[in-house]
Amino acid sequence: MPRRFNVSGVCHPADHYMLPPLRRLPGVRKLVEDNAYFDLHAPRQSGKTTAVRTLAAELTAEGRCTSVVLSIETASAMPDEVGAAELAILADWRERAERLPPELRPPPWPAADAGARILTGLAAWAKASPRPLVLFVDEIDAIRDAPLISVLRQLRSGFSARPQSFPQSIGLVGMRDVRDYLMQAGGHMRTASPFIIKDESLTLRNFTRDEVAELYAQHTADTGQAFEPAAVDRAFELSGGHPWLVNALARQMVEVLVPGRDRALGAADADDAAALLVKRRDTHPGSLSARLEEPRVRAVMEPMLTGDSLGGVSLQDQEYVVDLGLIRRTPPGGLDVANPVYREIMPRVLAANPRATAAQLAPTWLRSDGQLDPNNLLESFLAFWRRHGEVLMSSHPYHEAAPHLVLMAFLHRVENGGGRLEREFAVGTGRMDLCLRCGPVTVAIELKVWRRRDPLDEGLAQLDKRLAALPADTVGWLVVFDRRPDQPPVEDRTTASTARTPAGREVVVVRA
Repeated sequence: MPRRFNVSGVCHPADHYMLPPLRRLPGVRKLVEDNAYFDLHAPRQSGKTTAVRTLAAELTAEGRCTSVVLSIETASAMPDEVGAAELAILADWRERAERLPPELRPPPWPAADAGARILTGLAAWAKASPRPLVLFVDEIDAIRDAPLISVLRQLRSGFSARPQSFPQSIGLVGMRDVRDYLMQAGGHMRTASPFIIKDESLTLRNFTRDEVAELYAQHTADTGQAFEPAAVDRAFELSGGHPWLVNALARQMVEVLVPGRDRALGAADADDAAALLVKRRDTHPGSLSARLEEPRVRAVMEPMLTGDSLGGVSLQDQEYVVDLGLIRRTPPGGLDVANPVYREIMPRVLAANPRATAAQLAPTWLRSDGQLDPNNLLESFLAFWRRHGEVLMSSHPYHEAAPHLVLMAFLHRVENGGGRLEREFAVGTGRMDLCLRCGPVTVAIELKVWRRRDPLDEGLAQLDKRLAALPADTVGWLVVFDRRPDQPPVEDRTTASTARTPAGREVVVVRA
């Protein structure tokens, strides 16, 4: 069976194109050799499980230790039942240990009281094993509250007895630093951390551009179908090097867009592949998108959508969203969406309900020849906003960003007719920039919010700078959302007029 680009589960060399899994974890072997306990955290589907499975298999094959990857996911449905969680975990661990040679498998788990079963079981296994025990506990983020604290306390209790009577080294594997789980346990940890025995917190970096090229070259070697350098560059740019996205883009290119291998793949193919992923919102982007409803995530993402400052958002909440892989730290220390694909997916998910409403609209913005008519587009938007804006904004959980999302939902309806909507947003800019391209027509849109003072002059100056970098015939809109209290209903206050930018360009000003 030919190898393929993997987008689900653990990678296997015989089945998948893959890079050496431990290349991105250069310090993990030394931690094991130093008898260290540590955690490994990285966003979902970035290669964590593949890496630790590879390391465990290598360590066991070398005869140096008994090593296996366990999981804690079976206890995820037991948030408050420590005893039941322990029994579920130990039953799963015994099954996973069956992949080891018989002499390295654990003995029957000794009887123990709830709250001590993990400690007792691991101690018995370490004593019975002819080699030091090295374990990787995957999906540590699957449990929380009392079961999580209990498991970590039991690991701490056995720590001093290693390696003769407890595992020599344990790595906890999940999406976040274990410190963050503890901070959230029960809402707030008021006691010392039960995992102060941790030596280090590791993470997996994304692929570099050269690693993307190396991965894609494996497909070329197997099939003869080449990725042009521009395709590699664009895939790296679109994905930010995230392993799942790197593989998903390639899979769309070679299995959907050009499955016949009859030509090389270019940058345009990478763009088309990204568009397919955005529209489909497959498993990985879908799972990240589900996080957008969490209050901690909303506290960070909403200012990014509206361009506001983070205000009182804690550093812990910022790092939490970074660890989830939704955003990244920029070199100057700011925040940005993790990659261009997520930048497209997240607003679409948040605008799902308004988009469903907009889907019912007839495309009255199109002329008889199918081209976009900016004047008709404006009239269609004003009618849509007056009819649906109030309800859609009041019901949206992202209250401050609701008008931005409703407008984007309307523009997505236009985009589905063959256009392309580009967006730029970042904390502290005071605005969101949109650009709608439909055939020869381009509409640059500046979004501002009126809370205390009228942002008209500032918005016109910002729109002026954008129009200066676009074709001379670009249509300019400045949309000002009035979020002051005690304003008239949306249908009464929504108007459109023309104005001049500082450079004398005529633009449309929408007050909504």
